[in-house]
Amino acid sequence: MEYALIKVIHILSSTLLFGTGLGSAFYKWMADRSGDLNTIARTNRIVVIADWVFTMPTMIIQPVTGFWLVYILDIPLSQTWIIATIVLYTISGGCWIPVVWLQIRMRDIANQALHLNADLDKRYYHYARIWFWLGIPAFISMIMIYCLMVFKPTINL
Repeated sequence: MEYALIKVIHILSSTLLFGTGLGSAFYKWMADRSGDLNTIARTNRIVVIADWVFTMPTMIIQPVTGFWLVYILDIPLSQTWIIATIVLYTISGGCWIPVVWLQIRMRDIANQALHLNADLDKRYYHYARIWFWLGIPAFISMIMIYCLMVFKPTINL
């Protein structure tokens, strides 16, 4: 496969990964703030679907195409910007795994409350706080990865 095509796939995948993550987080956060159980339940269902349809494939595509590009360009993996990118991607992914688990739990809690015509369980709000705080290092890591990918700085350690 040609370098330009792999690079386009890598860039589009990163855009989809970041955009879906940011968009889903924004809509879920706004739904939670609305206090409307119908909106909360519906949004949580959509956010979980978006993670499986968009985020999961791009989380796999990113390292595959990234390493493929590094191989094609014969860039040593020992370059500090590549090491930093791998570390930051691991941090982001390490935050994303529990976030998915939390989103599934919040979806189930919201659906149950909607079905029973009850208030959201206190666990929902506890999970939502953890979900929010896990999003911060994940978001910062992704921004830093974008900067590393664009500028490819030489970092002397």
